[in-house]
This record gives sequence, structure tokens and C-alpha cells, in this order.
Amino acid sequence: MQNLESILIFITVADMGSFTRAADSLGIQKGRASTAVRNLEDNLGVRLLHRTTRRVQLTEDGRAFHARARDLLAEVDDLHTMFAGDVALRGRLRVDLPTEVARTTVVPALPDFLAAHPELELEMSSTDRQVDLVQEGFDCVLRLGPIRDETLIARPLGKLRMVNAASPAYLARQGVPRSLNDLQRQDHRTIHFSTMLGTRPHGWEYPDGNGYATLQLPGALHVNSAQTYEAAALAGLGLIQAPLMGIGRYLKSGALVEIIPDLRRRALDVSLVVAHRRNLSRRVRAFMKWIEDVLTPYLE
Repeated sequence: MQNLESILIFITVADMGSFTRAADSLGIQKGRASTAVRNLEDNLGVRLLHRTTRRVQLTEDGRAFHARARDLLAEVDDLHTMFAGDVALRGRLRVDLPTEVARTTVVPALPDFLAAHPELELEMSSTDRQVDLVQEGFDCVLRLGPIRDETLIARPLGKLRMVNAASPAYLARQGVPRSLNDLQRQDHRTIHFSTMLGTRPHGWEYPDGNGYATLQLPGALHVNSAQTYEAAALAGLGLIQAPLMGIGRYLKSGALVEIIPDLRRRALDVSLVVAHRRNLSRRVRAFMKWIEDVLTPYLE
């Protein structure tokens, strides 16, 4: 068991690239983490990590050992429970979700999940940027849009339907567009959204033949938060293209109005992403199954 603890500490240090962050994540002293990894290296007779004052990196031997060690710990986790039937899930689970998905859909459903697994400790990050699963130590993340990192393992869940919308006050001022020509003729403005401020706005996306095209519309506001994006639309600052999951309640209440429904932007891919396919722990598999059930009613 002592060797397994050393392996766990080593994996955490390697994943987070820091003894300090790893120790904080595991709730132990930095010195204990350093000693455990040094003893593991002595026992194996190889150097696993390159250490500098700024960061920690895997050696060639360390990369090979790291891959096998992750699988080993996952197998040990399952081995402890293989004859236990419906044994309770234990331990810490670290996940990341888009802010609006977390706020409107996942968090309201959490009481039932945590009540079913009272010994599970859930760390939930909510952000609209793409986190680094390995460096930041996430077990599982939910991603909207394409997965560009080919080293990650993605499980597609479906697609989120998008809606074009604006506030009644904005439409009363600018007019209700019914075509692409109206968007320009009526001098409509859009609220620009991207996770990185300072980048070129993507533009107003619409179906074009077998694909999609974009129309560049003016807009004085560029935001990087889904909540701010919705708030700006509610304030009458322009048009938005947003997932129905997030703004559906505003459409029902009349606070926002759907426009040109036949020219919606492409639906957003929704995927659960992990760093490794093999031997996911029981708590990761349970969370992935639960969140898939929660999101299915909202997906195409």
C-alpha cells in the first residue's frame, strides 16, 4: 500500500507539473510528496522526473512508467470493489463544465446524485475556457464544440440546439429581422462572444447549402462569459446565438424572443472528455453515466 501511495503522489505531481500543486491537491505536505517520489525513483532505479526551479517534467522512463501506473491505480480501485455489489463510491472526483450547463442543468440535478453517493467528494469547476485535463488534474470534463486535441478521449453525447434571440426592447428599436438581408438593412448589431478576448469575432453563422457561412455584423460589446452574453441580450444590447438549454427560460417568459428560426447556427457538439480511455475509475464512470442521463433531454 505504501508503494501505491507513492505511485499516486508521482502521478499527481507529473499531471500537475508541480510538487506544490500536487501536495495541495492531495492534502499532504510538499516535503512528503518529494520524499515519496524520490523513494519511488530509488526503488525503481531510474529517474522519473526532471526537476527545475520552475517546473517538473517527465523523463523518457517517467513517461512510460506514468502510463502504466495510471492503469494500475484504476485497476486497484476496481479490484477493491469487484465483489462488493453496490458498494458506495468513495474519493474525490474533479470535473469541469461550461458555466451555463453547470448553472442551469447540472447543479439543479446534483442533490439526487450526491444523495446516492454520500461518500463521494466532488470538485466542480465551471468555466468557459478549455481547461488542460492533465496539467490541472481533471478526471473528466464536458466540452461544447469540436475536440481539437487528438490526445484526449471524447465520448460524443449529442448536439445542443442553438437559437437566435434578442430582447423585445431591442427588436422594437431596430425591427424584427426575417432574413439575412434584414440583418444588414435594419442595421442590426450582435453581441460578440469568444472565450479569448481580443480575437476576431466569429460572425453571425447561418446555414448555406450543405454547410454554414458567417455574416460579419457590427457590435460594440465582446464578452467571454455565457452569463454576460445572456445578460447583454436581456439588456437590449444586440442579437445573440445561444444554446436553447441556457436561454429557454427567457424565451418562455418573453424576456427574449427567437428570431429567424430557419437560419439557426449549427448545433454544438457535446462531449465528455477524459485523458485516458482504459480503466476509468468507478466514480468517473458513474459520473459520466449520470451526466449523460441529465443532458440527454436537451440534445438532438
